[in-house]
Amino acid sequence: MVSTANARVAPPRVAPPRVLTIAGSDSGGGAGIQADLKAMLALGVHGMSVITAVTAQNSLGVQGYWELPAEAVRAQFRSVVDDIGVQAVKTGMLASVELVETVSELLAGLDAPVVVDPVGVSKHGDPLLAAEAVATVREKLLPVATLATPNLHEVTQLTGRTVDGEGQMLDAAKALLDLGPRWVLVKGGHLEGEAADLLYGGPDEEHWYRAPRYDNRHTHGTGCTLASSIAAGLAKGESLPEAVGSAKEYITGAIAGGFALGSGIGPVDHAWRWR
Repeated sequence: MVSTANARVAPPRVAPPRVLTIAGSDSGGGAGIQADLKAMLALGVHGMSVITAVTAQNSLGVQGYWELPAEAVRAQFRSVVDDIGVQAVKTGMLASVELVETVSELLAGLDAPVVVDPVGVSKHGDPLLAAEAVATVREKLLPVATLATPNLHEVTQLTGRTVDGEGQMLDAAKALLDLGPRWVLVKGGHLEGEAADLLYGGPDEEHWYRAPRYDNRHTHGTGCTLASSIAAGLAKGESLPEAVGSAKEYITGAIAGGFALGSGIGPVDHAWRWR
């Protein structure tokens, strides 16, 4: 029998802020649920997950994906929210009309900020959202979002607008805001020059974030990581502009530290601050 006479008694600890990611699993560990949880850990919050789909994925692309039943998604959500509670939510890959509808309904009754990353395609150009589900994202998911974080390809998918330069980002943000989210972050990462992003919440809420562009092809998981980082900041009590600024700093360092993995595009480095 082990004696406990000299055992130390750990003082009670307060749980860190809690963030829930609702997204697909990336078997290669660079994006999706795996990237979200790594970013949340790095930023000091407790990450929890609702898995919507399982992908067979590596540095070369997505070889296949399998959606979970809506019942399984709903059960995961209720299990976490009803017992543990959440202080922010991030959504990623939702795959189908049924899953977009299910998640939208669940989030509509939630009293916590929601960051929607409207994932349409992977870094390699592989579709992660059924074509017929785009309208459902537009009509049901965006209206429950505190913030939507589309890249320029997703801007086109949702609004029909093509953004070829920084000067067109504001009009794109206005068109997206008309779809119902409280705020929009138009990400300019696919443009040349500085990595410039525009946060827009109306005529009096226009915020630009700029960072150097690093010549590094290993950027898998950038969008997932940025959205999760923003959700982490919101859970910690930061205002939305502050949370986006903190997340921009974190993702810039992660991109700079992106590393080769496999034969294709490697991931950003979620642990860059620890190395």
